[in-house]
Order: sequence, then C-alpha cells, then structure tokens
Amino acid sequence: PDPPPGCQYTTMEHAGVSFPDPYEPHGVRMLYDGEEVNLSPAEEEAATFFASMDPDGMHLGNPKTAPIFQKNFFADFRDGLSKPHKKLIKRFEKCDFGPIRRHLNEQKIIKKAITDEEKQRNKDARNVTMFKFGYALVDGHIEKVGNYNMEPPGAFRGRGEHPKMGKLKQRVAPEQVSLNVSECARVPPCAVPGHAWGELRHDPQVQWLCQWKENINNQVKYMQLAAMSSFKGKSDRSKYNKAALLCDNIDLIRASYKKKLKAKGSEVRQLATAMWVIDRLALRVGGEKDTDEEADTVGCCSLRVEHLHFDPNEEGGDNQEIELEFLGKDSMLFKQTIDFGAAMYNENNGMGSQVYENLFKFCRKKKPSEQVFDSLTPTTLNAHLKEIMEGLTAKVFRTYNASKTLQDELSKTEQLSSWRSLTAAEKVVEYNNANREVAILCNHQRSVSKAQETQLDNIGKKLETLKNQKKMLKKFLKQLNAGSTKGIVVKENEKKVVEKANEAVERAKRMKNEARTNEEKIAATEADEKAKQQKRDAAQLKFNQAHLWDKIPSKEQVAKRIQMWNTKISKVELDLKHKDDNKEVSLGTSKINYMDPRISVAWCKRNEVPIEKIFSKTLRDKFNWAMAVPPDWEFNGEVGKQG
Repeated sequence: PDPPPGCQYTTMEHAGVSFPDPYEPHGVRMLYDGEEVNLSPAEEEAATFFASMDPDGMHLGNPKTAPIFQKNFFADFRDGLSKPHKKLIKRFEKCDFGPIRRHLNEQKIIKKAITDEEKQRNKDARNVTMFKFGYALVDGHIEKVGNYNMEPPGAFRGRGEHPKMGKLKQRVAPEQVSLNVSECARVPPCAVPGHAWGELRHDPQVQWLCQWKENINNQVKYMQLAAMSSFKGKSDRSKYNKAALLCDNIDLIRASYKKKLKAKGSEVRQLATAMWVIDRLALRVGGEKDTDEEADTVGCCSLRVEHLHFDPNEEGGDNQEIELEFLGKDSMLFKQTIDFGAAMYNENNGMGSQVYENLFKFCRKKKPSEQVFDSLTPTTLNAHLKEIMEGLTAKVFRTYNASKTLQDELSKTEQLSSWRSLTAAEKVVEYNNANREVAILCNHQRSVSKAQETQLDNIGKKLETLKNQKKMLKKFLKQLNAGSTKGIVVKENEKKVVEKANEAVERAKRMKNEARTNEEKIAATEADEKAKQQKRDAAQLKFNQAHLWDKIPSKEQVAKRIQMWNTKISKVELDLKHKDDNKEVSLGTSKINYMDPRISVAWCKRNEVPIEKIFSKTLRDKFNWAMAVPPDWEFNGEVGKQG
C-alpha cells in the first residue's frame, strides 16, 4: 500500500552512517624556521592535511588560488595549536611540511606493494561496511543507500577560486548527527565507542536518513537513498513530467512576459526581462552572497553591471552584442557573447532587441558594482514563477529547455538523407553533438585535467602511427604490383620481448609477496613499476608493427590490410574529434540532471544504438524507470499530464 498523503514511507530502518577511523599519528615532525616541532596528534593531523596536497596541483600550483589556500589553512592551523606552539609558529613562510610530505609519498609507494591477498582482505572489509550501512529497509523493500560513509576531515578544496579553500574540515562526531527512522524501527547503535547519536527523529515526510552540519559553509548535509532507489526514480519521473507541462504552457508564458518587456514600470520590466533571460539563456535565479564567506557565484537576480560588456568588439553602429562574464554555480566561468539582434532571438516575436534595450537602460548611470536588476529579488521572481504555473521554478525552465533542445537537435539529424547509412558509432557522435548543445546552453563546463591532455596526446600519436603504417602498406602494394619485394619489411620477434615483460611482472609479484620491511616493499614497488613499463613497451612494439607480417605478404593480403587500416583510422579520428570537442564541456551533468532520459532511450531504440553507448551502468540503474518507453516516445504536454 502507498504511504499516507504527504508521507514518503510508512516504515524505514537503517544502520546509520559509517564514520572514518580515528587518526593514527605517524610521528614525523614538521620544521619551523629550520627547527623540528613536536606536534600533538591533533596538530600533526592538521599539518598532514596540508602536506598531502600536491604542491604543483590545481590549488597550490595555481598562483591565483595558492595564496587563498595557504592563508585559510594557516589561520585554522594556528587556531588549533597549543599556546606554546601558537607563540612559536607565527608565519606560514617559515613552516616546512616537507618531511611529512616525503613520509606520505613513501607510504604511497609502500601501499603499492600490497599483495593480492591483502587486496582481497581490504575489499572484504569494505564489503562488510557496505552490507552493514549501504542498505535500508523501506516499507519492506531493500533500498540502496547513497553516501553512507561520513566525509573524513581534511583541507577544504572547493572549486574555482573559492574564498574558503584551505580551511580545515572538522571531524564530524556522532553527537552532531540526527537520525531519521520510523517510530517502530530499531534505533541503530552508534558504532563509535563512547559516543551517541545527537538526535532521533521520526519524520516520514522527508527522504533523508541522517543529517549533520558541516563547519566550512555551515550547510546541512544529508545521507539519502541512492540514485537508483525507487524513491529517486519517482522523484526524477515527477521532475521531468513537470518540465514537460511547459510544452503546452510555454507559448502562453512567453506571450505574457513579452508583453511586459515594454511596460512603463521599472519593476515589471525588470521582472519580464529576467524571465526572458532565464528562459532563453538558461541562467539560474541566483541570490546575493557574502563574498567573504562564499564564492562570488552569480545568477540572474545577482548580475552586476560589471558582468555585462556591451559591444565587446567595439563594432559600433546598431550592434546589439553583450558579453556576459561571471562565475556560475560551482565557480565555473560563464563567458558568452550574446547577439540579442540575431534572428534566433528575434524570429517569431522573440524580442531579443527589446531585451538588449532594457538591459542597456538597467545598466545606464550605474556603478560597476551595482545590481542590474535592482528592483528584483529571488523571492519576488520565484513567487512570480509559482503564480504562472504550480511548481514552476528556474530549474523547471532549465530542465524543459535542456530536454526540448536535445529532442529537437536529435530530430534534425534523424531527418538528414545520410542518416540511415551511418554506423552506430557515427550516430553516437551525433548524439554527443546534441548533448553538447545542451551542455553549452546550461553552462556545464569542466576544467581540462592533466589526464585528459595525456589521453588526447596519446590518441593523436596513435592516429599518426596508423597513418604512417597505411603509407607503408601502400608502398608495399606498389612494390608487389611491380613484381618486387625490395623494401618490404617483416615483423621483429615480439615473443621474446613479451616473455621478458611477463617474467618481470612475475618477479615483481614474488617480491611483493616476500616483502616484509618497508625497504623491501619500496624495492618491490619499484620493480613493479619497471615491469609495468616493460609491458607497455611490449604492447607498443606490437602496435608499431601490427601492420606487418611474419613473412613477405601477397598483394591480396596487403590490399585487405589497407582497407582494415582505413576503418581503424576513421574510428580513431572520430574518437579524437569527440574527445577534443568535449574536453571542456561536461556532457554528464545535463545527462544526469536536466535531459529527460526517456528521450535518449527512445532515440536508441529507434536507431538501433545500444543503450550502453549512451548511458553508463550507473545511469542505466538510475534511470531504470525510463527503459520501457517505446521508440516513438516524445517529450510533450501529454507526458506532463501523467504527474
């Protein structure tokens, strides 16, 4: 039976949250002004948080973020020092965390020497924790729990240039945690000796299982059911159905705010302009923040004059371009030049030119730090949205626009005359192109990591090798057609190289199993790294001569291999283009949160593309409820009426 109205469940039972192990001191001393300092365990733990940071990484290796990180860390570090140590340690520049950093790096090497048996024991221990804390019993059904491990203490990293990066995240004690179980359920015992839960609640109207407040941003954190749980499935379905309601209402909503774009009253005109911006540019509502305490992230209501650059290319005349530049959610840069005079914003009475005129007037005679929408607050805007349609928020607009854009972009490609001749891999590229349009619309960006750069570089080298191999094969064919075998090379003996690499791997494995001291473990890890490199070298040798034969080939063999290499080159070119195009765009965010998954499932069925090419296993589990839609399913108003 369904739970009572307004309730999420009738009965719920779980084991609470799993806490990290207490800190174990390593005894390695930091230096201050060249002298060793004997820290207490709590002080040593804080010093270790800083020492564990990569000095060349994205926080300490960045000249913009390093000073923020160091300043915040040192302030919190000193707050936790004893009086004698606080009196001694006064300047960050005199602190040397090098000895601790070297110790941590050595421990990493030692841990790599772990045997297969130890790996299995560690895995078994993780499984014990997972089976104890990772499941809840809800209305008689077993549901997976999402984040059942409590966040460990450490240095807060944040994203972008977060003003609080480097501050110390405190260890959360059981007394800070509130549990939520049904009245009849067994209260889980606290697993930390000498401690007890802070509060016990019986609130079936909320979905969270545990909650606590973290000390960095003073935000409430929750332990909830996993994304693939039936709870989340119902919630997701409801979210996308609500967005689909806009399909039948969007024309009326747009007509309403377009009328008000020319209103005499500034408040009404600002409200209508903000509605246009949220709808057409997919901006979030945003709100004022204390930038000393929080990252200066911006949404529609908190746009300042300094975020808008009119006629950025100084073209003059009737130019209607504005460059919008600000930090969006998670401190990701939003930087786009919008041409409000373009056809896409003005056709079908789009009124882009009127919006440009309004924004120009809102910014005129204002200082750079003043609000663009000075008569508008997030509360006013959200209240107006709810008046238009029950449950309407800026996120519903974003979900609608993301889903509609995906469906329209996919539909365009399916109507191409060449569509039926495309392979499944080529169709996936077109899907990713449509996904990218959505990600750009929603400003879902990501920083290019070192791993991505290395991967792109490796794919580029692979492509170059394949092309060189194809050239060589063509020369071989020319020689064979001329009746000559001169210049045709055969394979080197790979077997010896592969055998040597395999022997090195086995030798390193024996060293790991026999290692007892730290020195032996370090030696075993070094041997293992060398063996892995030998394996990579052997694999590279095989790839470098994959186009060759053990003996002189026939003309037919060479011609057939040239065809094979054409296919290989096309695949790698496709892969390289896809990865390069999407390296700065996060396709996953819109896929997880904004695009109705039923659009993708129906598209896959219609075009005979395996769903695993589009959705990872995690997403297939999360969107299990969407998998049964027919191939002709559409995101429209009828879907919205299903509730």
